[in-house]
Amino acid sequence: MNKQEVELLSKEIELLMAERTRLLKVAGAAATLVANFDAAALPPQAVNAAEALSENLNSLSEETLRDALGSVSARS
Repeated sequence: MNKQEVELLSKEIELLMAERTRLLKVAGAAATLVANFDAAALPPQAVNAAEALSENLNSLSEETLRDALGSVSARS
């Protein structure tokens, strides 16, 4: 690899890490929301979205979910 390729790869990694940080914050906020809402109180039109959100959060690895909750200072 030449210097230009290394610099380009380094910048791409920095962008990906910044995006990961933003996505962890979103996932952490979503997990906190799901943990604190009463499903019975949801309007019927929101139930499918809440179920999809919950299923996707549950599909995260334990480490990723911990990182996500930590990014929003929540407790797992």
